[in-house]
Amino acid sequence: MAFWATVNSGNPSTPKIVPVLNPNQRQFLQDEITYQNKIKFLAENDGANLTDFYVRKEEVFDDPELLDKHDSFYHNTKSLLVLFQIMGVMPLHRNPPIQGIPRTGYSWISKQFFWALFVYTVQTCVVVMVLRERVIHFKEGPDKRFDQAIYNVIFISLLFTNFLLPVASWRHGPQVAIFKNMWTNYQLKFFKVTGTPIVFPNLYPLTWGLCIFSWVLSILINLSQYFLQPDFKFWYTFAYYPLIAMLNCFCSLWYINCTAFGIASKALSESLRKTLRGEKPAEKLSEYRYLWVDLSHMMQQLGRAYSNMYGMYCLVVFFTTIIATYGSFSEILDHGATYKEVGLFVIVFYCMSLLYIICNEAHHASQKVGFDFQTQLLNINLTAVDTATQREVEMFLVAIAKNPPTMNLDGYATINRELITSNVSVMATYLVVLLQFKITEQRGLRTQQAAIS
Repeated sequence: MAFWATVNSGNPSTPKIVPVLNPNQRQFLQDEITYQNKIKFLAENDGANLTDFYVRKEEVFDDPELLDKHDSFYHNTKSLLVLFQIMGVMPLHRNPPIQGIPRTGYSWISKQFFWALFVYTVQTCVVVMVLRERVIHFKEGPDKRFDQAIYNVIFISLLFTNFLLPVASWRHGPQVAIFKNMWTNYQLKFFKVTGTPIVFPNLYPLTWGLCIFSWVLSILINLSQYFLQPDFKFWYTFAYYPLIAMLNCFCSLWYINCTAFGIASKALSESLRKTLRGEKPAEKLSEYRYLWVDLSHMMQQLGRAYSNMYGMYCLVVFFTTIIATYGSFSEILDHGATYKEVGLFVIVFYCMSLLYIICNEAHHASQKVGFDFQTQLLNINLTAVDTATQREVEMFLVAIAKNPPTMNLDGYATINRELITSNVSVMATYLVVLLQFKITEQRGLRTQQAAIS
């Protein structure tokens, strides 16, 4: 809110009114003045002698072969993309190298999509058979206790993630393709501006390792439930293998992208440091600012493209952790520790590990791209550079403030460390509620036993 103050200019008949602005209004006014000065300068000089004012270059279509040559991120992470295609999770495809066509595409009539539809159909048949078996066992089982009902809900709820796959993943395929193309274009743009490519050390073996580890971990978790849970039949595991592997792969995808964001930010920071050592780095600073804004937009696009998938991901982790924690503690209080409770603790540890990895990596990526980069700019000695460079540094800081590199799931949730603490606090609340149900049930049983005796 702006307040107005009267300033005595020496003439009592004509007092001068000046606005008292808050910091945001003052910053907005300064931006508008800078923009108007730039327009005026361009109009007076017919676009010539742009020594102090720099405008973003017009976007042009790059050579597809040149894009492929510098698309190090795609070549290093191709194994995970192919694994998603094989599993039918995200049927993206690589377009032919034709001018004007994005390198990565998504189509509802592509062969990758029909393969995904086939895999999903087969997988759904297995899931439906296991779900039917579990529901029948749940309804006709002799044990009707509340704790047993909670126990059955854990494994039934995990099966429902299969039915959410088309809505949560396939529907956002075009947005995922946009995100992949942003990475492709960004790397070539980075090379043109800085003269050096972005190098992703160890990303290729890391991606391969995570692909293998995702399936190995899925097999181990399901086999552990088969050996630890008394009613978990072996053929049930074939319904859970792809579902748990899908959760692991999405966690790997998030980890890889967050790592890549940090590497790209570090490369941009080093190039910026070298540029500042040269003479009149203002023009380069302007281009670096646009590179940073593009990097921030990519981080935002990651959350937007996978918003439904990771939203479902967080809900599954949240719900499963609550139910499994309650079930394990309840059984321990009633019957002591058994192998069944060990299996439930495995599920709790697994779910919380997934949540921690996603939130922690998002925090580190935002820290490296945002706070660390901002700190480097604030440490620049503005008295040792020219006026144009000072102006570009100020505009760079404004760009960082107005484009925070946060990973937001399309408005549903912001992924950071705060999400862990908020989830844990809500989980504790629901556990208290469930324990109240248990106490009420036990009180009713004691009343019935007393009445019978």
